[in-house]
Amino acid sequence: MMFTLSSEQTDFAAVLHGFLAAGKRDLASLGVDEVTDPVDLVVVFEELGHHAVSGPLIESLAVLPSLGLGPGSLAFPPIVPHAVEADRYYLVEGDAVRSALATSPVPSVDPERRLVELVGGEVVATGVPVERAIDLGVLVCSAQLLGLGRAVLEMSTAHAKARAQFGKPIGSFQAVKHHLANVHIGLELARPLVFGAAVTMSPRDVSAAKVAASDAAWQAARTALQVHGAIGYTAEHALGRFLLQTRALRTAWGSPSMHRARVLEAL
Repeated sequence: MMFTLSSEQTDFAAVLHGFLAAGKRDLASLGVDEVTDPVDLVVVFEELGHHAVSGPLIESLAVLPSLGLGPGSLAFPPIVPHAVEADRYYLVEGDAVRSALATSPVPSVDPERRLVELVGGEVVATGVPVERAIDLGVLVCSAQLLGLGRAVLEMSTAHAKARAQFGKPIGSFQAVKHHLANVHIGLELARPLVFGAAVTMSPRDVSAAKVAASDAAWQAARTALQVHGAIGYTAEHALGRFLLQTRALRTAWGSPSMHRARVLEAL
């Protein structure tokens, strides 16, 4: 499959990058909340991951609109057992959506990704396309991981150029070059799977994209810690926010093992 982003899509990604780099988070001012096409959503979520933007983004910007509901957070037991903290909650049971109330907080590996348990209330919609909504959530989560991996690679490369040992930048050492090159290859191999899944929206392709993006982002995170050394473990360093979000999203919307099994079943 030959796939190339349109000039409008690349321009929008550049505008969104500049917007987020400036510290702005009012995504509605750019019309992001009106994006519905899966490919366009991948463009958006890769950039959101690239800047480690927190919040119930997957639910509010992708999944809930596909169910015809407004912004908020939701849970799909048992695929997504908990909801990300938000102002409004929904709980999916079968093909019905209920309004929900948050009962208690749930520990999360990412402090900025606060989770809550939900209790379902009255039914607000029935006959909803649950399977497609789940696949859309998996897809944009994969795109977010792709963006996180890109950002971590950029941070690691910059650190390798600046950090010196034995009188030369550590980036000049062959072992460091190989690690960073492997991360780059992993991300570049994952990208066409993510965009391909956005075109087909088949469950098999979506799961394959999640596996590839999760593995590539996780490899980027592990390599970043090796390149940065002890400073990468500190809460004060910017890298930590990206590592925690990568760790959380790697198993969100289905673990890699679950999606590998899903691909196997589809073969």
